[in-house]
Amino acid sequence: MFGRLFTGLAVLSYLATALCGPLEVRMFDQNITAPHPLPKKIGTRATDAVPGAPRFVIYSDRFVPGLTGPPPVNEVEGFNVFALSFLLVSGPADKAIEWTWLSADERATIKQQYAAAGISIVVSVFGATDAPTSIGADPTTVANNVAAFVREFDLDGVDVDYEDFNAMNAQDGSAEEWLTTFTIALRAQLPKGQFILTHAPVAPWFSAAKFPGSGAYLTVDKNVGDLIDWYNVQFYNQGTTEYTTCDGLLTTSTSEWPNSAVFQIAASGVDLNKIVIGKPATTGDANNGFIDPSTLATCLQEAKTRGWNAGAMVWEFPDATTSWIQTVRSLAFPI
Repeated sequence: MFGRLFTGLAVLSYLATALCGPLEVRMFDQNITAPHPLPKKIGTRATDAVPGAPRFVIYSDRFVPGLTGPPPVNEVEGFNVFALSFLLVSGPADKAIEWTWLSADERATIKQQYAAAGISIVVSVFGATDAPTSIGADPTTVANNVAAFVREFDLDGVDVDYEDFNAMNAQDGSAEEWLTTFTIALRAQLPKGQFILTHAPVAPWFSAAKFPGSGAYLTVDKNVGDLIDWYNVQFYNQGTTEYTTCDGLLTTSTSEWPNSAVFQIAASGVDLNKIVIGKPATTGDANNGFIDPSTLATCLQEAKTRGWNAGAMVWEFPDATTSWIQTVRSLAFPI
């Protein structure tokens, strides 16, 4: 993903943390200010917030003038998961911190409206601006803090957008070990079936040929895949010719990232119906990997005829709205 931090104090908090190296994680930094005090009361929530396949996920990180928190629900109908981005190791930023600025009553009203439309609200953690393994953050401590945030602010779960490329590319097992410990600790606090827990890896991290020593996300899936509800796989930002046709996306990836198309990932042992296809909403939402919504609809239709039923993910609102998902779903999963 791309992360654009607009909260100045959150940026300073993050930079201070990153420069200090190994740290004791403190999620709710009192130096972060907000228009409304952070509430102390833990909200109540339903226990049926985990949608079955297909899943249609939309991320929201960008500052939208005049909007605090999620948009009016009619702007994202057709999706069933809305991801507030991002909760960093140092604390909430962007849309995640906006959620804390709302009053408990405002959040409850939004939750009710979204639930009525069949949309769960989760927080996405880390993103492109966080490198938790590289900075030495303790995975159990971070997981406990993330879980506390979810419960404190009455969210339906967590999306793990881990993008610590230095740690993963080292192929020394540190990234896989960190993610394994983190996922186990997080799931212990947020039980399966009651809370959503997804991961959002880049597609090449499922390429065994590129990660022969450590296994990347094939190892993560082997270790804790049973604890992860599904993967919001980022099939973009990996090269100008990567995953830009239905064949390249579904059947045969290029030699640059071998065996990382949807059905190739499944052939490597990952549950086919956990592989949610992630794409940017527009050419401006990613460096590359864009497929126009109408063409993407044909890709989903083809995948469905071959037994796939996982769903689609998009980065990000407001470039993607109800009209985007209506088009993408139109052939395989019409609304």
